[in-house]
Amino acid sequence: QVRLVESGGGSVQAGGSLRLSCEASGATGDFPCMGWFRQEPDKEREGVARIHSGGSTAYAESVKGRFIISKDNGILYLQMNSLKPEDSAMYYCAVVLVSTRNSCVGSGRLRSSDSAYWGQGTQVTVSS
Repeated sequence: QVRLVESGGGSVQAGGSLRLSCEASGATGDFPCMGWFRQEPDKEREGVARIHSGGSTAYAESVKGRFIISKDNGILYLQMNSLKPEDSAMYYCAVVLVSTRNSCVGSGRLRSSDSAYWGQGTQVTVSS
């Protein structure tokens, strides 16, 4: 059983920064792929960033150069800089149920509908 708890969301003005954290408990050592996703009301959930246990990462084009995904001591982070109003959404942490590097962060994988364990989400609101 995997339990994920996100924190760090909030309200910020455009251009500001936030850091999201995700504490994982359970058999996370068996799952080498983790990621951050986001969802706006009445829209589909989209992949924001993924990280493989080997250190490789993948980012959505919309956040490249602004967001950084990292993992340290079992905690998953998402550093979000230069935030824009269009970044406003509920952000979810996930253990993605794939194992290889390519299946985690390969080309196009952020758009795939892989099975995953999900956290409860943390709201990010960016005002203009």
